[in-house]
Amino acid sequence: MNAVTPINASTAGEMELTILMPCLNEAETIAVCIGKAQDFLCRAGISGEVLIADNGSTDGSQRIATGLGARVVPVPQKGYGAALLGGIAAARGRYVVMGDADDSYNFSELDAFLSRLRGGAELVMGNRFRGGIEAGAMPALHRYLGNPVLSYLGRLFFRIDLGDFHCGLRGFNTASIRGLNLRTTGMEFASEMVVRSALAGLRTEEVPTTLKPDGRSRAPHLKTWRDGWRHLKFLLMYNPRWLFVIPGLSLCGLGVLLSMLLFFGPLYLADNLSLDLNTFVAACFMIVTGVQLVTFGILSRYYAEITGILPSNTRSDWLMRHVSTDRLAINAGILLLAGAMFFGYAILSWASLGFGPLLSPEIPRVVVLGLTLIVIALQVFFSAFLLGVLEIPVKRRSECAAGQTPEDAP
Repeated sequence: MNAVTPINASTAGEMELTILMPCLNEAETIAVCIGKAQDFLCRAGISGEVLIADNGSTDGSQRIATGLGARVVPVPQKGYGAALLGGIAAARGRYVVMGDADDSYNFSELDAFLSRLRGGAELVMGNRFRGGIEAGAMPALHRYLGNPVLSYLGRLFFRIDLGDFHCGLRGFNTASIRGLNLRTTGMEFASEMVVRSALAGLRTEEVPTTLKPDGRSRAPHLKTWRDGWRHLKFLLMYNPRWLFVIPGLSLCGLGVLLSMLLFFGPLYLADNLSLDLNTFVAACFMIVTGVQLVTFGILSRYYAEITGILPSNTRSDWLMRHVSTDRLAINAGILLLAGAMFFGYAILSWASLGFGPLLSPEIPRVVVLGLTLIVIALQVFFSAFLLGVLEIPVKRRSECAAGQTPEDAP
């Protein structure tokens, strides 16, 4: 098992592959994983290393790994992503293949990963659904619901043609992944790597891989609902369009349609079924909520653009050119004026009746419409100034780049 000789830092340029395993109390299985990885390096004639990113094991995993010739890097910060970030930073290979140290993946069969990486792929994902999942290797909830749903959302949100977003066995070009500046420290690191690679335009490919039941006697570190939520949260936060804009536009569209149908009176659907003022009010609430969501989407996409969190695209370029504090504030003023006019018309109509009972169905609807426009105007107005606050650091950086101090700025 010790056939692979560790290569020191002076020969880092000659090393082709690092086989990286995050580790937290894996004494039961780490030896067999290291042995399979070393066998692959020897069989393939590859200059490489087996690297263990230890996340604070207390069961002697470090001693076992060191005794078998693997290099152990301690990573004090807790978390699956933290361990892998530490391992990626310490890797000496041009390529990295990472996988769990629980003997659920076969480290002796990495030929397909290395072949794709040598062929120019920058991220090579394993696909357990194509390669085969042995009985008991993956909980039914993960296999038939969690993983398929999250993988589908990833394909929908980011147009990534991958069938298994969360396969733990994957290979990548070390320099390319380091350049992404990955940050998450938990299980959502698996999603971040895929999403950030896609957003950066890295060449991503997929190969079948097998999954068998792990060899541990203890429960896995993965927590179904907690970690599933963290993956979903990450996917949503990195796509303001699906998180805010599409739901917001849908609510606005439905609200506008209903309010137009109900503005002049009830809508009769059947003998005993009609939509009236209450539905009109609900439709106006839909519009208010929809506008707020769209505003959140604009602000979040703008912020992601100016901070470099998300790369630019055609839509974001248009947004950067046309959305500004001044324009939003002007539009807010127009909406406020329109709302005040509707509200004023309703007051005058009520006054003409001597402020008596409102028998006409028109006036309550005009009041609600006027108030809706006023609320939307206030939303847009204050969002305009929030946008201005977000712009301040960018303007300061531009001034400094131009040699102008903040005190010199107009």
